[in-house]
Amino acid sequence: MHTTDLRVALFSGNYNYTRDGANQALNRLVGYLLRQGASVRVYSPKVENPAFEATGELVNVPNVPLPGRGEYRMPLGLSRAVRRDLARFAPNVVHLSSPDPSGHAALAWARASGIPAIASVHTRFDTYPRYYKLGMMEPPLRAILRRFYGRCDAVLAPTEVIRQDYLAQGMNDDIRIWARGVDREIFDRERRDLAWRRSLGIADDEVAIGFLGRLVLEKGLDRFADVTTELTRRGVPFRVLVVGEGPAGEWFSERVPKARFAGFQTGADLGRAVASMDVLFNASITEAFSNVTLEAMACSLPVVAVDTTGSNHLVLDGETGRMIPPDDTGGFADALEAYIRQPELRAAHGAAGERHSHKWAWDPVNEAVVETYRDMIEARLI
Repeated sequence: MHTTDLRVALFSGNYNYTRDGANQALNRLVGYLLRQGASVRVYSPKVENPAFEATGELVNVPNVPLPGRGEYRMPLGLSRAVRRDLARFAPNVVHLSSPDPSGHAALAWARASGIPAIASVHTRFDTYPRYYKLGMMEPPLRAILRRFYGRCDAVLAPTEVIRQDYLAQGMNDDIRIWARGVDREIFDRERRDLAWRRSLGIADDEVAIGFLGRLVLEKGLDRFADVTTELTRRGVPFRVLVVGEGPAGEWFSERVPKARFAGFQTGADLGRAVASMDVLFNASITEAFSNVTLEAMACSLPVVAVDTTGSNHLVLDGETGRMIPPDDTGGFADALEAYIRQPELRAAHGAAGERHSHKWAWDPVNEAVVETYRDMIEARLI
């Protein structure tokens, strides 16, 4: 089967209205498919002023603001208009990127239509409840995920660790790898800009600990704040450079008074912001792949991260950064203090990380998705 024969219906809970690592990967995938001659139609909530222009044709699905998180939309299923659009498009594969109501409805539609459905994993939804004091919801949430993924023809996990975890949990028997790549035109150490740092109040000789991502609790903001508080208690000199925005921004600014906020950045400006950090501290445990870790590595930054599935497939502990257990505040502080006080160590691990980052390139990564589509479609024809 040739790629030009593919007709892909992609369902996303957030394709372009708010920028995040998941929809950046999805837009790159769609761009790759279109360049290869495939037909793609994307079904996702649409808003008046999205964060960026969508790649490909975008069809609105019914949605409402997510309670308590108004910047996000909750897809509500498939309307008659969407079902008619699907029928006219006549996909031969359905790609589901979020286990939301529209994702569940699209999965049911695909099964009823005899069309293969592939799901991709972009975040550890099962870890979210603990950040909102709803830990008792994790077991039923895992049960919902197990039902969703188990009804798909195949599941695409971003790392081998998550693949093995999901196999052990019985999510699906056919779980393959869809990794991520890094855009080297954007993320490059040559984009470092000391004048830009100075404009934010960060001196040339100050070490900037970077935060990169949405300012939401599930990104480990409390862990980040606790560690920087410990560094201050020790008398370690540093600054914090925050790149991103979100509903927890005010809370974070109060907890991390040394922070300088660069706000939302994109394109070349984002590359400049990341390259202008000195070390990335990724305190999140909810990442499935952790694009931000890879982007920092491409900019020659050492990375201090939580030893969990998001980053431990990227960071070589003691070579390109440090992996620390999630509750070890002192361990995180030790690792960051070493990079702050030893510029030669910081430079050596940053350079090693940049070399290691060349393992990830977008086109081969996305071709693995195409191969999965082909396999699932051809299996239906046997």
